[in-house]
Amino acid sequence: MSGSRSGGRVPALASLIREAEVRLTEAGVPSPLHDAVVLVARVLGTPVGEVRTAAARGDEAPDGFDAAILDDLLVRRISREPLQHLTGLAPFRGIELEVGQGVFIPRPETEIVAGVAIESARSWITKGEEEVEVADLCAGCGAIGLALAHEVSQARVTFVEVDDDAVLWLRRNVAAAPLGVSARVEIVHDDVSSALPERSGLFSVIVANPPYIPPDGLPIEPEAVHDPARALYGLGDDGLEVPRSVVDAAARLLRPGGTLVMEHADTQGEALREVLEGSLRWIEIRKGRDLAGRDRFIVAMRV
Repeated sequence: MSGSRSGGRVPALASLIREAEVRLTEAGVPSPLHDAVVLVARVLGTPVGEVRTAAARGDEAPDGFDAAILDDLLVRRISREPLQHLTGLAPFRGIELEVGQGVFIPRPETEIVAGVAIESARSWITKGEEEVEVADLCAGCGAIGLALAHEVSQARVTFVEVDDDAVLWLRRNVAAAPLGVSARVEIVHDDVSSALPERSGLFSVIVANPPYIPPDGLPIEPEAVHDPARALYGLGDDGLEVPRSVVDAAARLLRPGGTLVMEHADTQGEALREVLEGSLRWIEIRKGRDLAGRDRFIVAMRV
């Protein structure tokens, strides 16, 4: 793949993709075909769907295609640099978010958490509310809250994020959102434990994907070394210091009958249930599972 074309021959897109797929497969990279197509599309500056269609037609790469750039991207992906860092974009529930160094990359399992929060917000509209106030705590790049604002037109979303670097990415993603979305969101640069004291008891839905990895835990994905440690480790002996702060903040910020939806590690569900039950502020506590059937988030209603 490296170097320029030999003999002036223009390679077929399908061949470029196949060769890239082989290299990624041999390196043990997950979803090698998908990544190969995305990286070829990145070099071409063309949407992924168009590249797939062109390859299926047997199209050749256009004049000026730089194989050296593709080779560099493949080397970086083989070293397990996140695909999202190579493209600068992370897809999430039909939207694309700008991401890069300094912010946590949203994962597919978090889309399920977002979906539960979206349904909770819609339930308030069904009950006759004209608007529903939502807070996305530990918001990172804004994935959950922006998805919610896109999918629930009556939602007003407040993002709370303490990390300076993450807030920069959050602001970029809010600025890039359609006016109908960006006009209904607000960014609060603060810690969840102290944020929004003037709005206690006003939110109908609070959703969070906080840091939760224990201090002795290691991220499963090799790509996670590129995520900021502050977005991964939840502090305390069990990694639940930050999640407990989210529970306390949610108890303060939610209105009676409001819903908390929070992601956690697949080993932390029972511990968080005990936290919620011990505060006597929550009812209808239930577990939520990801697509692999793992215990991955908790849902509770504020008394």
